[in-house]
Amino acid sequence: MNFDEQFLVREAMLARENSYSPYSGFRVGAALLTESGTVYCGCNIENAAYSPTNCAERTAFFKAVSEGERKFRAIAVAGDTDDYLYPCGVCRQVMAEFCSFQDFVVICVKSETEYKKLLLKDLLPGAFTKSDLQKI
Repeated sequence: MNFDEQFLVREAMLARENSYSPYSGFRVGAALLTESGTVYCGCNIENAAYSPTNCAERTAFFKAVSEGERKFRAIAVAGDTDDYLYPCGVCRQVMAEFCSFQDFVVICVKSETEYKKLLLKDLLPGAFTKSDLQKI
């Protein structure tokens, strides 16, 4: 599965600029690549009540799903940090709903030239998925 990972990294870094993060000051951007080649970007959106806050990754997924997309190849995640940024557990669970554990690539961005590529299976071992519900 070849794709332009540096393009996704740059798009995630650009999406970070749209972050609404007045409480934490921690901006996050994500760029989600669909199977069809479309890229959906998202940023984190905070709320004074905290629990309605939405992560950049979920913003990108929800935008894509609301447009009818259901198959995804990769996501890049970039934040205001000097280290690699990994998706939170809730975002990993959303990825588990829509993505192949064996093939979906998560790019954790440190800088435009420094990033790690991981498979979803490595980020969320033993995940609870829709197939678990079929066992009930």
